[in-house]
Amino acid sequence: MSFERIFDESALFRLCFVCTGNICRSPMAEVVFTDLIKKSGLEGRIAVMSAGTGDWHVGERSDERTLDALAGRGYDGSQHRAKQFNPDWFGELDLVVVFDHSQERILKAWASTDHDRSKVQLLLSFDKDQSSQLDVPDPYYSDAAFFDQVLASIEHASSALFRQIKPGIQGVK
Repeated sequence: MSFERIFDESALFRLCFVCTGNICRSPMAEVVFTDLIKKSGLEGRIAVMSAGTGDWHVGERSDERTLDALAGRGYDGSQHRAKQFNPDWFGELDLVVVFDHSQERILKAWASTDHDRSKVQLLLSFDKDQSSQLDVPDPYYSDAAFFDQVLASIEHASSALFRQIKPGIQGVK
């Protein structure tokens, strides 16, 4: 799957959520954020996608526990297929949101300019209620209940991030 076929380059604001394998945290955030965009009537103005730092799961669906956690909260993650982040995407993105310090280090190393490095931000840094944690734990080696906890954290932080982006998008005609 190519980046161009799935990313709306005409959007005013473009962001990519990046976790490790693109089957747990980043697909959760992509689905949650897409839902926030739809509910606010800002489709076409904000483009969102997700990817992983690694290529282990490219082409695969999200982890079943991710899909179950999403479905339990009324989201549909069934269309997701994992992909690996391509450093060439930096030029098309306004924000690259990561879930832990390891991903932050990797993406900043892949960025070729200070400007691109500045686009890489930790998700929880946008959420004053969770900013002291900074890392969203990887639920992959845990149980379904932990996937639900991680999704709740991602929902809260995604809402905080969306509230910060929304005024700038609404104000542009």
